[in-house]
Formats: sequence, structure tokens, C-alpha cells
Amino acid sequence: MIELEGVPELIDPVMVAAFEGWNDAGDAASTAVAHLDREWKGEVFAALDAEDYYDFQVNRPTVWLDGGVRKITWPTTRLSVVRVGGDKPRDLVLVRGIEPSMRWRSFCNELLGFAHELGVELVVILGALLGDTPHTRPVPISGTTSDADLAQRMDLEETKYEGPTGIVGILQEACAHAGVPAVSLWAAVPHYVSQPPNPKATLALLNRLEDLIDVRIPLGELAEDARAWQVGVDQLAAEDTEVAEYVQTLEEARDTAELPEASGEAIAREFERYLRRRDGGQPGQPGGHATADGSDSSTYLRDSPGGRTKPPKPPKPEAETDPGRAPEREPETDDEDSSPEE
Repeated sequence: MIELEGVPELIDPVMVAAFEGWNDAGDAASTAVAHLDREWKGEVFAALDAEDYYDFQVNRPTVWLDGGVRKITWPTTRLSVVRVGGDKPRDLVLVRGIEPSMRWRSFCNELLGFAHELGVELVVILGALLGDTPHTRPVPISGTTSDADLAQRMDLEETKYEGPTGIVGILQEACAHAGVPAVSLWAAVPHYVSQPPNPKATLALLNRLEDLIDVRIPLGELAEDARAWQVGVDQLAAEDTEVAEYVQTLEEARDTAELPEASGEAIAREFERYLRRRDGGQPGQPGGHATADGSDSSTYLRDSPGGRTKPPKPPKPEAETDPGRAPEREPETDDEDSSPEE
């Protein structure tokens, strides 16, 4: 039974969700929701029962000391509410947790129960996957939905992905069956540097979310963190000629694929965002992650304290998949959907 006695009536609420694990390469998606929660001082009003959905041998609880008293934090999914001020205030219901180990249908039904009780008008699920995209270029973000009308109205891709999926894909389909408008936003994270954090991918997701729901998101130090992250990866890549050549190959393929868009919608969208900000002022889960083909991957530029895993030899340009092209719908390529979901 869902009881929301402490939650006030919400204004045009949108639910924004992200889950650690297979759908969260570089922790980009879960960090994005954590950023919203922190910047807007979210208040947790509900937590799902960990016993119902998690295998504690996979997602172990943690023990910590509070004033000399030992306490336990259980892996779970929590919901909080934040109010976005401005000329047109609205509320966000933030869902942040770990991909459940079991009973996914019940898990999604419970979240949809909260959405229904709170009057949520749109569900936006954030995800990140590993792809053949260079760290030196803008992070490809693809937006997908199962609703043809919503796809047309919000300029999204209607997903046609088939293959392995995670909780992001399952939740989106559960929303579709329940008649709740739902969108998934996917960031493509370079597979050769997939260790968290990835502030550049987190920043890209937040920028796309800002456009989608028409709110101005305070970014704090994310832009500076993203620049520092790229400089650090540049330095690591420069230490290995093979890695540097591979990155250059990805850059060339990406630039060629995106040349027509460079002077069109992308520039217009960035300019609109700049105007909004100028006018308003600026106030690990074990295992791999989703990849563009729906498989698991855990390839790193630096694997462990001891060494480095080199990237695979790049395929010849004519045989190469188009890293700059959005993956059609989840795990297809980087720019579109690249997600094992939906």
C-alpha cells in the first residue's frame, strides 16, 4: 500500500529516474540524478523494500559508524521530490537506486504506483552505455520512446531496438503499457575509458534533460569537472601511440558522420541554451555495462592499478560501424539510442 502523507500536491510533476549497474556506464546517469537531488535539496519521501528486489550477495549492504553506533545501509531505490522555481515552477520526482536483482515487473509496478499517486505527467529515464565514441567530441545523447505520437511531438526516436535490455528498457515498456508517457535519454561513453566518474557524460545528459522538460538546471562545477576529465584522458591516451591512433580514427569517423548536423539543429540548440542561461543567470555495481550492441563490456583505458587494457584495433573505415550515428534505439550505435533498453 502506497501512502504519501508527507508529500504536498505537486505542480506539473515529471519523474526522472536512473539506476546504477548495467544501464549506467561511467556512473553518468545515476550521477546526473544525484546532482539534481543535491542542487535542489531533494527530500526523500519513500524507499522500496530492499528485501523484495535485491540479492545482497550481489549488492551488499554497508556498515558504518554514527557517533560510535554501528548502522547498516541497505541497497535500495529511493524517491525524493524537488521544486524547480522560476516563472513556471514545476516539481521533479527523482528516483535513484540500483538495478534490481529480481522481480522486475513488481519493481516497475511499484514505481508506477508512486507516479500515479503523485500525478506524474512524464517519466524520463536516464541511461549510459559504452560505445565507439571519442572522448574529445561532444557526448552523443539519444532520446527514445515507445510512443509514436510522443516521438513526433518531442523530436525523439521511436525505439525499434531488439536484444538484451536492462531495467531502463523494462520500466519504459511498463510505462507504455500503463499509458504513462515515457522517454529514455542515453549517453554514449567511450568504451576505452569507462571507469567512473564521467562528468562530461553527466553534463551532456543534464543539458538534454533541460531541453526536454524546459527547466534551467544549475550545473555547479560540472562544466569545469568535464574539462578536467577530458584533459586527464588526453594525457593518458597520449602515453600510448596505439590508443592515440585509435582515438584519431574515431574522431575522423565521428566528424564525417556529423558534418551535416554541425551547422544545423545542434548549433541552434546550443545557442538557445546559451540564451536561457544568460537571461536567467547561473545560480559500482559488479559486472560490465550496456554497449551499442547490447552486450556486456568492461574495457578500460586503465584496467587496474597494475596495467592498461588496450582498445581493439580499429576496423577499416569502410567496414566500420558509424560511431557518430545515433544508435537507432538502445544498443545500436552511439548517437541514437545506444541502449540495451527499450
